Amino acid sequence: MTKTYYYTASSLDGFIADARHSLEWLFQFGDVEETSYPEFIKEIGAVAMGAHTYEWLLENLPPESPWPYEQPVWVFSSRALPLIPEADIRLVRGDVKSVHTDMRAAAGKNSIWIVGGGDLVGQFYDAGLLDEMIVQYAPVFLGSGKPLFPREVITPPLECTLVQRYGPFTEMRLRLPKPMQAD
Repeated sequence: MTKTYYYTASSLDGFIADARHSLEWLFQFGDVEETSYPEFIKEIGAVAMGAHTYEWLLENLPPESPWPYEQPVWVFSSRALPLIPEADIRLVRGDVKSVHTDMRAAAGKNSIWIVGGGDLVGQFYDAGLLDEMIVQYAPVFLGSGKPLFPREVITPPLECTLVQRYGPFTEMRLRLPKPMQAD
């Protein structure tokens, strides 16, 4: 069954990017290949990301580096953005529910990964489409920045299904309750 995951790294104080939308704070922690990422990405058939995450990738990928995703990528943006030749990137806007249907079809038997954009993840959660979060907590405090999950989820609480260590990271896997629907 296709699941929708939010897989990300976070500071201990709950930020996925600093106030400038930068991920540079993560580079000090070594190789992503030494985390759960290599196994995780094998199960992903479609990717969603916010415009800031996409723009950060465009600005920070070395020119000789290939686009890092083989899967089709849906970039949620309200403005036009440049595309990478030969990469399957689809610029979309609007309701995540209708786009999720297309993503499920593209993913087939694999899952969907929401790469970045705490607000985008919140929209998937609000629509009842987010199944699990995999968060790798880094031992730093950013003080401010882009929040991990800009929603209040108190009752029922998230269910922690696994805690594991990867080098300096502590990874938590959390199953999300479906949001309360307004009457």
